[in-house]
Amino acid sequence: MRRPIVLVPACSQDKGSHPSYAAQNKYVDAVAVGARCQPLLVPPLGDNTDIESLLGIANGIMLTGAASNLQASLYGQETLDPSLPEDHARDETTLPLIRAALMHGIPILAICRGFQEVNVALGGTLHQAVHTVPGYFDHREDKSQSLEQQYAAAHRVKLEKGGLLAHILDGASEIQVNSLHGQGIDRLAAGLQVEARSDDGLIEAYSIAASPSFALAVQWHPEWRVEENHDSMRMFSAFGLACRVHRDRIP
Repeated sequence: MRRPIVLVPACSQDKGSHPSYAAQNKYVDAVAVGARCQPLLVPPLGDNTDIESLLGIANGIMLTGAASNLQASLYGQETLDPSLPEDHARDETTLPLIRAALMHGIPILAICRGFQEVNVALGGTLHQAVHTVPGYFDHREDKSQSLEQQYAAAHRVKLEKGGLLAHILDGASEIQVNSLHGQGIDRLAAGLQVEARSDDGLIEAYSIAASPSFALAVQWHPEWRVEENHDSMRMFSAFGLACRVHRDRIP
């Protein structure tokens, strides 16, 4: 039987002589290996994206992390640090894609930037620099370290009892996660339900209560060496199962 198709929106990349669209291998591989689905990269074409055609073949969407931040104007703020990278083409592609996918009941798994995208797409706001907000920890990685060190477990998150994530993780009350983000949730959009928080109270995971299908977003990176992490495999497996259910509903 054919594998479910999971859309993976790509990022704009300006390295080298020719601009390109790209997605990091770890995300694509996690869809293929962890969710057992067929990843399909979607270039960030903004208004030139045929969303209805994409959703006509999609059984799921995974929103990746990225080096870039969302435009602060999208959630009513001025940019605090103009030196940080943005990806306007990705913003103009993913936000309408998210809204349309939810209307179609398509399963969504959102990671890091994707976690922030869903919140902004639905009307929420972000802290542009979590480490400058009183009461919050510094959630950024140390870029002088190796990738293995950067993606190692950095802190725990406490799971909401009875929530979707706790259910996926067999009723766990807390798990250890990595931490590689400078931005985070300020105001959670209406209709989103907190699934996990770090010890400083920052929202680390949420679900979309009104979604008729699987819809989970996490601030950490479960895609990193997904097969080596039991919790990450459970998340991707649950996402993959939802994608198969969606596939099987279509004649």
